[in-house]
Amino acid sequence: MDCIRSQSEDTRMIFCSNPKAQFLAHKDEIDIAVSHVLQTGRYILGEEVEAFEKEFANYIGVSFGIGVGSGTDAIHLALKACEIGPGDEVITVSHTAIATVAAIQLTGAKPVFVDIEPSFYTLDPDKLEAAITPRTKAVIPVHLYGQSVDLNPILEIAHQHHLRVIEDCAQSHGAMYKGKRVGSYGDLGCYSFYPTKNLGAIGDGGMVVTNDAGLAEKAKLLRQYGWNKERVSNLTGWNTRLDELQAAILRVKLKYLDTDNSKRRQLADMYNAMLVSSSLILPGQREGCTHAYHLYVVRHPRRDQLLAFLKAKGIVAAIHYPLPVHLQPAYNQGCYILFETERAAKEILSLPMYPELSESDIISVAEAVMDFEGKPIKL
Repeated sequence: MDCIRSQSEDTRMIFCSNPKAQFLAHKDEIDIAVSHVLQTGRYILGEEVEAFEKEFANYIGVSFGIGVGSGTDAIHLALKACEIGPGDEVITVSHTAIATVAAIQLTGAKPVFVDIEPSFYTLDPDKLEAAITPRTKAVIPVHLYGQSVDLNPILEIAHQHHLRVIEDCAQSHGAMYKGKRVGSYGDLGCYSFYPTKNLGAIGDGGMVVTNDAGLAEKAKLLRQYGWNKERVSNLTGWNTRLDELQAAILRVKLKYLDTDNSKRRQLADMYNAMLVSSSLILPGQREGCTHAYHLYVVRHPRRDQLLAFLKAKGIVAAIHYPLPVHLQPAYNQGCYILFETERAAKEILSLPMYPELSESDIISVAEAVMDFEGKPIKL
């Protein structure tokens, strides 16, 4: 659910994210960009999409970008470009948005779940090799909450077993791992531009990025019926296109992504300083990496009580995610013992985090958390 911040005469609410505030921050530029597209008369796969694909690929540090309709479609497209389908297995985590696993199932492949590292909530490389079978064709590490997965050991294991690596970067626009942006390490990287993301459209959108020219060309064909330039389908594809209006909006916002991410880190530093004496487990920071803080996720043994307490004070936090995918009826395809995943799901809480939050907002949230614990805040 989109989260917004509103103010009335009697009640002031602080919500977990605010896509409208992001629009207002760049309204003049966005209005001009949208007007330009409307005047051109070209609304699908035109110059704005082509320009954004190049600009975003360059930002990530790869050669190719393929704009698609959503982050889910990006993962689905990446898997199909790697010729993954029925009878194949794809390893990923259960502690992720449903989209990751839905995309695997759309191909007809079977998702196989491994547990997470408790400090970072991302795929535990030590659990990966045991999950590999002769049917395994790929692994999808999910860079969650803006934090990078520990990629090097995953890439090494994947290389040893000849597996494709498809990075799920839906929550990690601008995050860094060992000096490079996430999305530039695997065979393909997949991004979502859902409105609440660090780089969010005003609607749906997604992108596949890669350094592999062959995979890029195949992805371009798959996103539009398998058509070549003469509109002849030499392979079966479908319709998942990033439209010109969203591309134009995203081109405006991309210019501010690093600045916005820096603001997110500053706000996270404020939280860290004010909540250090609380009972919360604060977000971990992987060594040698740069966190993008899509979400500021803490843990508390009385999470549900804290959530209700904050709501009563006009602070609407959220849970990402309350029920692991492997426990959801539609995706429960086997018996999994994922201790860290299930424990985290009972304790995690996302506090408000977006670059337009004021320092007074952060103080208000921190004061409420400390009030819940009966402790004074340290400013």
